Amino acid sequence: MKPAPFDYVRCDSLEEAAEVIAQHGDAVRVLAGGQSLMPMLNMRLSRPSVLADIMQAGDARQITADKATLRIGAGVRQTALSAYPDLCKINPLLARALPWVGHTQTRARGTVCGSVAHADPSAEIPLTLAALDGTVILRRGGKRRRVTASDFFLGMMLTDKADDEIIEAVEFPILSEGTGVGFCEVGRRKGDFAIVACAALVSPDRVRLAVGGVNDTPVIRDWDAFDPAEESDALNALAWSLDAREDLHASARYRRDLVRSLGAKALQEARTCAA
Repeated sequence: MKPAPFDYVRCDSLEEAAEVIAQHGDAVRVLAGGQSLMPMLNMRLSRPSVLADIMQAGDARQITADKATLRIGAGVRQTALSAYPDLCKINPLLARALPWVGHTQTRARGTVCGSVAHADPSAEIPLTLAALDGTVILRRGGKRRRVTASDFFLGMMLTDKADDEIIEAVEFPILSEGTGVGFCEVGRRKGDFAIVACAALVSPDRVRLAVGGVNDTPVIRDWDAFDPAEESDALNALAWSLDAREDLHASARYRRDLVRSLGAKALQEARTCAA
């Protein structure tokens, strides 16, 4: 199939894109990497009147880091972030998660913010953003607002972004020294969306596990630092607390089993990283 007719606007800046969205509202779709949008257009699941292309916007392709935050612009491709100097030191959890995102070809086109905007509950980048208490920066015209990941993801492919807003950037906090990280997942094939994915953070006073692919949004569970002997009971309680769904890929029971096994693996990886 081919997309329904639309007007195409190549935006040279995020300001221009924000103006196009302000003018046309929910009739606009923003094209960045296009890995999710283009199939939806071709199948006519999305029928915008205007397509605003931001991939030529220089201010959308910037990655900046300071002592507290890694900021990633709306047009930054996943491959570009993977190649960012010292990403393993600046944000080791993100560095571990990115190789699990799709395939080399899709990472070369797909954007970080596009994955966040799509809000697939099995996607690795939204899970990592939630695990790190990251922030989404939304722009409406000349105004901006900041939304934490926990408030941004509302449901399966449902977010707090209004129709007349654009994601300008996302921000990942820089982890404190001594924090170990782990990431692992299981999918049908390498590069597929995860059936279950787990991201772990371990510090001297906190243990955190983030789970994707089970509920409609990433699930975060924090514990005070516990003895590894208590880990099995904690993971079992977490698995049963989740609203595990059944689909053609996996049963609810299998997803809960994966939470237990992958959770233990991610936590062990994080402890090793912190040592």
